[in-house]
Amino acid sequence: MPRTTKPPLPSMTLENARNLRSAMTDAERKLWYHLRAGRLGGLKFRRQHPVPPYIVDFCCVELALVIELDGSQHGGPADAERTRYLQAQGWRVVRYWNDEVLLQMEAVVVAILNIASGRTLTPTPLPAGDGL
Repeated sequence: MPRTTKPPLPSMTLENARNLRSAMTDAERKLWYHLRAGRLGGLKFRRQHPVPPYIVDFCCVELALVIELDGSQHGGPADAERTRYLQAQGWRVVRYWNDEVLLQMEAVVVAILNIASGRTLTPTPLPAGDGL
């Protein structure tokens, strides 16, 4: 069976990812503490991971899950396009505001764990014809 290899990332992308890792925001640093080293359900998360042409804040490759933290400069058309692109590549994108992470960390971690385990916050609707 032929071995497939991924093409190398552009050196600028790798350098940008490294720079972002060393200059994490307070919210990113706080969330990373909970995501790293399998602390969240044994899952492996990566930080500032290249998904060309973007670098995502956090991702779990196993679940195809991207977690983005948004500050005051986020929320515009560029973020919507970024989300659409990542979703088209098969990623599930979840966004939290920095303030949510800083002020409601436990709720954010529980929400991420629920997403990772496939649990929903609302019950699944009954099939047509069942129920009342």
